[in-house]
Amino acid sequence: QVQLVESGGGLVQAGGSLRLSCAASGRTFRGYVMGWFRQAPGTEREFVATISWGGESTYYADSVKGRFTISRTNAKNTVYLQMNSLKPDDTAVYYCAATLGGTVVSAVKDVDYWGQGTQVTVSS
Repeated sequence: QVQLVESGGGLVQAGGSLRLSCAASGRTFRGYVMGWFRQAPGTEREFVATISWGGESTYYADSVKGRFTISRTNAKNTVYLQMNSLKPDDTAVYYCAATLGGTVVSAVKDVDYWGQGTQVTVSS
């Protein structure tokens, strides 16, 4: 079992930045592909970004490419999502996700563990 706890959400004006963190505990972090998903009210959960175990591979949704950066520090069992140039459309609950094995995780059905989510609100 892996427990994931997100932090760093909040209210920010359009054009601003936020950095989300996700701390993992429980079973070893080793070998887990990590990702971020988001869900706005009335919509399905959608993929945002993913990073491989070693950090050498990253993949982003087109809607955030060039604005968001995913990274990880395995020594701290933590993954991050740096969000710049935020837009009102980025408003959602952001969820950390973990999957054992593979290179990326970009589909909800492939996620093994979820965090509880952190709210990000971008005002216009």
